Order: sequence, then C-alpha cells, then structure tokens
Amino acid sequence: MEANQSFIHLSEKPYIKVALVGNPNCGKSTLFNALTGLHQKTGNFPGVTVDKKIGYSKLNTLVTAEFIDLPGTYSLYPKSIDEQVAFEVLCNPDNENHPDVTIVVADASNLKRNLFLVSQIIDLKIPVILALNMMDLVEKEGVVIDAVRLSERLGVKVVAISARKKEGIEHLKNILLEPLPIPQYDFIDVKKIAPELVEKIRAIIKLNSDFAAFQTISNFSNIQYFDNHPEKKQKLATLFKSVSIDYNSLQTEESVERYKLINRITTECITHRSAIQTESFTHKLDSVLTHRIWGYAIFLIILFFIFQTIFFVAAYPMEWIESLFTSIAGWASQTLPAGELTNLFVNGILAGLSGVVIFVPQIALLFAFIGILEDTGYMTRVSFIMDKLMRRFGLNGRSVIPLISGVACAVPAIMSTRTISSWKERIISIMVTPLMSCSARLPVYTLLISLVVPSAKTSGFFNYQGLILMSLYLIGFIAAITAAWVMKWILKAREKSYFIMELPVYRTPQWRTVGLTIYDKVKIFLWDAGKIIVAISVILWFLSSHAPGNKFQDIENKYQSSILTKDHSIEGVALQSKIASEKLEASYAGILGKFIEPAIAPLGFDWKIGIALVTSFAAREVFVGTMATIYSAGSTDNTQSIRDKMHAEVDEQTGLPKFTMAVGFSLLIFYAFAMQCVSTLAVVYRETKSWKWPVIQFTYMSVLAYVSSFIVYHLLK
Repeated sequence: MEANQSFIHLSEKPYIKVALVGNPNCGKSTLFNALTGLHQKTGNFPGVTVDKKIGYSKLNTLVTAEFIDLPGTYSLYPKSIDEQVAFEVLCNPDNENHPDVTIVVADASNLKRNLFLVSQIIDLKIPVILALNMMDLVEKEGVVIDAVRLSERLGVKVVAISARKKEGIEHLKNILLEPLPIPQYDFIDVKKIAPELVEKIRAIIKLNSDFAAFQTISNFSNIQYFDNHPEKKQKLATLFKSVSIDYNSLQTEESVERYKLINRITTECITHRSAIQTESFTHKLDSVLTHRIWGYAIFLIILFFIFQTIFFVAAYPMEWIESLFTSIAGWASQTLPAGELTNLFVNGILAGLSGVVIFVPQIALLFAFIGILEDTGYMTRVSFIMDKLMRRFGLNGRSVIPLISGVACAVPAIMSTRTISSWKERIISIMVTPLMSCSARLPVYTLLISLVVPSAKTSGFFNYQGLILMSLYLIGFIAAITAAWVMKWILKAREKSYFIMELPVYRTPQWRTVGLTIYDKVKIFLWDAGKIIVAISVILWFLSSHAPGNKFQDIENKYQSSILTKDHSIEGVALQSKIASEKLEASYAGILGKFIEPAIAPLGFDWKIGIALVTSFAAREVFVGTMATIYSAGSTDNTQSIRDKMHAEVDEQTGLPKFTMAVGFSLLIFYAFAMQCVSTLAVVYRETKSWKWPVIQFTYMSVLAYVSSFIVYHLLK
C-alpha cells in the first residue's frame, strides 16, 4: 500500500453500519448469523418488497455494529430486483442503508469469479474488507491463497474465515476496529472505455469515483438517487440523448478488462500443492442425486421421510401441549368465578392460543428439514434436476425455488420470483406458487387427518397419516404445474429465458444456522399468526356468546323446568349440552354460518365450517382456532380437546359422526387449493403492481377448490 493511503477509523464511532455482500452461495448468510446470532430483525428495504435482514453485534464496549445482509449478486450490473437493491445500497450515498464499510464475502474455492464483484466495489472508492470464506475447503483441495499478497494487490484488508466453523470471526470483528484503507486507485481505468461520458457525469453529480459514473450510464433509469435530484436527472437524460450508447458493448469491454487483471492477480496469489486431480465427493454424489431418473426418486423418498417424521415425532409433544391446555381450561372453569370474563378467557383466549401453540412441534420440524436441505446444498440440486421438467410447463429451474419455498410460506416464495428474468415465467410462477401447501395449511391438514384417519392405522413401517399428508403436498405440486401449463398457452411473450445456477459443494448442515431458522420461523408463526388467531378467536367468542334480542333467554326459558330439577344424571348433562348447542346456533356466529350454509352444503360442510372458512381468509391456520372457539362455545365440557369435540360431533339428520371420511377429505382438498390468505393476495399485488393478477388468482383457485371439493365429497359419501 502507498504511504499516502487514506484511512477510515471506525473505532472512533459508537455506531457503525456494515454491509455484507457477495455472490449467491458464498456463505454470506452463514457469516451474518455467526456475527449477529439472535440479535436480528427482518423488514423490507424502502420502496421494495425485498427482505432486509439486519443484525447487531458489540465489537467492543464502545462500538456497536449494525450488519446489513444484502441480497446475493454476481456484479453491480443488476438484472433483477434483488440485485438492484444491492446496487442501490452500495452506489447511492443518499440511501439510508449506505454502509460505513462493506464486507465482501467471497467463496475462496472459486476466487476468480468472486473477485469480479470485489473489484467493482473497490472501484466505488468505499472502505472494503474482503472475507475469504470456506478456507477449510480450499485447504482440503490442496490450494494455497496468499492473503497478504492478495491484500497488497487489491489495496484492501483480506481476512481468511470459515463462517460455518466460526473460524476467523473474531479476527474479522477486530479488523473492523482497525484503520481501514480507502481505495485510492482504480482497479481498471474506465475512462478509457467511455472517457467523455465519465468526465461529464462526474461533473453533473459529483461522484467519488470514475466507476460510479460509469455505472450510471447503464443503470440511469433504475437509480433511486435521481428521484430526489430531478435537475441532475434531466441533465443526464439530455446528455445520454446527445450520444449513441451501446450499453452491452460498454459492459462487455469493462468485464474483459477486469478479468484480465483478475487472472494476473490469481496467478500471483494462488498456488496448488498437488497437481493430482481426483473426483471430488461433490461430483460423486451429484452423479446420483442429479441423475435423470434416480434424482427424482431420491427426492420423493426424502419427502416421504419428512412427512412420516412430522407425524410420528411431533405426535408426542403435541399430545403434551394438548393435555396442558385442556388441564388449564378445566382448572380455570372450576376455579375462576363464573361470568363473562372467565368465559372469555376459557372459550376465547385459551381456545385460540391452544389452536396456535399445539402445532409448534410440526412447524419446527418442517422448517428444520427445509433448513437442513438448504444448508447441505441439496435444494439447489432440486432446482437443477427439475429445470428440464419445468420448461415443459412454461417455467424453468429458477421457478422451483419459489415452488419449494411455497412449502414454507407463499409470501416470501412469491417475493423470491424476482430472480426470474423472464416476465412470462415470473408471472406464471407467482400465479401457481400458492397452490403449494404452505406451513399455514399444516395445522389444518393435521387436525383433519387425525379426525378421519386413526393414528394406529399403518401398513408395515408406513403410517397412513403421513402418507396422506405427503399426498396433499404432491397434489399441490401437480396442481401448480398443471395450472402453469395452462397459463403457458394463455400468456404471450417473445423473450427467451435462460437458467444459470451455480451448484455449491455439499456440506454438513450448520446446526446453529438451522436452529436460528427454526427459532425465527416459530417466532413468526407464534407472533404473526398467533395474534391474528387470538384476535379472531376473541371476536368469534363474542359472536358465539351473544345473540340478537332475548334469544338466549328464550332458549333457557324453554328448558327452565328441566334446569330447576338440577338433574346431575347423564340426561341432565346432555340437556346442558343441548342448551349450549342451541344457543350457539341462535348466536350472531350461528346466524352468519346459517347464511353461508346453502352455498357450501353441496361440499358436505355445515354452518360451523362455514364460519371457519370465512375467518380463515385472514390466514389459513385460523381455521383451527375458529373451530376451537366455536366448539368451546357450543360445549359445556372444557376438559376435552378440540379434536375430541369435533370427533364427537354428530349429524342430527343421519345420527352419524359429522366428520366422516367424505367431509374430512372434501375439506382437505378445499384447503389444498383455496386461496385462503389475504397476505398472499397483497404481496401478489405489490409484486405485479396490478389488481388484475390477484383477482385472477383468487378466482381460479376458489373455483378449483370448490369443484374439486364437490367431486371428492360426492365420490366418498
């Protein structure tokens, strides 16, 4: 480094912003988790629906660092909304997330490609630290990277780390407190590529570097900085109109010049201990897991194992939680003074909470498996093997990521379609992703399957409940690709799509990362879904505990003579249950349900299910809380679980159990296809900037759900 090198002293600030940026699959998020632990929060970047993950860490007693995990990008030429966010944060000093220092995380095993982004960020003349990640893998391959020499050639601090093993993390934190060099010299001279333009742009907007001016040529229309500086935007627009610009040619020339220097640097800084080439473990495993036949078979086996485990393992903690809530409800009913408040607590709040907490074990298991598959690198392989199949249905391999993510939640899954460059394929992916069974459907599936399929029913090692659960997920996938095939012929577009995805090496799951994922998702489920469910449960309690006029009094008067006898026999208990049932039917909730019933009766649903269908539009999992509240209001026994109460429900016309196999499977199919999620519709509107697509989506999914449910009910009844 030169003697007159300028430095920034972050240790003098009490609070600093640090951006983490890097190529996809470089281990950036793993490093983010290692640096911040549980001190994280998630939001959106201003003006877009891109996730913004922010975490905090104390570097010493005086300095706190705010780490911003930017979306993965290969370069500062954004081709998607995700990449645009990374570009905007780094290149626009007016951006509220613009960092004091940028840590560029590079996959050390593929350093040449990663240095392209590193060199571009260095040319922005902002403080940079290069974190060489996965150094443990590099050493196993017999490769030696001279970090000192690399630091000298780049003019920035270079730190060797292994984020998964937490090696070098403390050293990286300490580097942040040292004087950091501010790049003074250009990695490449972009003035040679567009000399007049670069000078004129810098004169108009007073940029710190020639490369920042060069970037403005290609990204002028997308830079949010100009929204607040219309006079500068107008001057640049006039400038660009006065010259003929071939953007692709400029980018190509810049990339060629950049890689020429990168090749020289890597030749100087990288040596190989051994020239013996052996087939790596990753290649051997890929020959099986990405096989054109065995790849699909293995994926199905993995899915089968996951859903069998979810039912088998989660059953025990779910029983404990169920017993705990029924015990609390029974204790509260007997101990607390009778009245509205006790009724609200037991049949409103407690019933709603039980409908949330009981499914935490299954939610945790589902996200544990998803986290493990992602962390090992297997999920990327699924996208690869599915690309050829997806193209037949108007999609490509990148569409698999939203579809698989849809198993967790449709909202972030739809947001992940931003990486799809083709407009047609992106719209189709958005439209069909909600057909994938999300984690919000899991509580509904679990409750209904347990009602119509006994847990003891097995075939050898196979649990029928797990098989049916897996079938519902497969049905969702089949429906999604079928709908995509139909839309392929309806939507017209001239653009050609491409699929480029780097396959990371296989790794042992980082259990801390998986644990943080489970913690984060369960917290979101309990808080976001929980507060909706409890709020709706309280509203439903009021609607089911009150009636217009004196209807409740009329019902009590009708049975007054029997009540006065204080009969404690079986007939007396049955009488109390009958009074409670009639009151529920006469309540505001009952009136609403009766109004809906004619429309849903052909599907085998009664007015109670009708209420749950309406309330669960806020969130699918609200169905369980609604049924818990309704059946608590319609019962005098608080020692039974919601499942027991629903199982004991009798159809007054037939005298048979209400929840027969026909009704249960009809309801399962309805929830497999129906758009019972207002949040999903909202994010579709935000992503497409039009109400046209969410309206079409809601309509076709509702029709599909109704018709399919009708067919299933009449085939099984």
